[in-house]
Amino acid sequence: MKLSTRGRYGIKAMVDLAVEYGNGNVSTASLAAQQGISEAYLEQLVASLKKAGLVLSARGAAGGYTLSRAPEQIQVGEILRALEGSTDLISCVGVEKVSCGNACSCSARPLWLKLQSKINDVLSSTTLKDMADDYKMQMRRCENNESLS
Repeated sequence: MKLSTRGRYGIKAMVDLAVEYGNGNVSTASLAAQQGISEAYLEQLVASLKKAGLVLSARGAAGGYTLSRAPEQIQVGEILRALEGSTDLISCVGVEKVSCGNACSCSARPLWLKLQSKINDVLSSTTLKDMADDYKMQMRRCENNESLS
C-alpha cells in the first residue's frame, strides 16, 4: 500500500485536530498552514473526513473543524479508508471478492496475506489519541534536542 498525499496530509490534519481536541474549532487557515498545503486542498480532504463522520464543521467567526468523537475512539484505519478508499496492500488480499485469477496458484500470496494482516492489526489498534500522544512526545524531544529514534 502506497499512501497518497491525501492519506498523508489527511492523517496529519487529524492528528492536529486531536491535539486541539476540547479546545474548540480549528480554522481551515490554521490547519492548512500547519500542513503547508492550500486551504482548497485541505477542504477536499476534510470533505471526505466529514462525509465519513470523522469531523464536524462550523461556520462563522469561531468556525472551523473539530473531531466528531474523542481521539481515543477514532482508529487510524477509519481515517485512511475515508481518504484512500482501501488499505489493501494489493487487490488479491482484500476483504472484498478476490478478483485475481491466480490467487490459488500464487506462491507469494501467503506472504501478502501475512503483511496485510499486520497492516490491518496496526491500523485497527492505533487510535488518533495514540498518534497525538506520540506527536507531542516527538515535539518535546525536538525541543530538548534529543534523538528522534
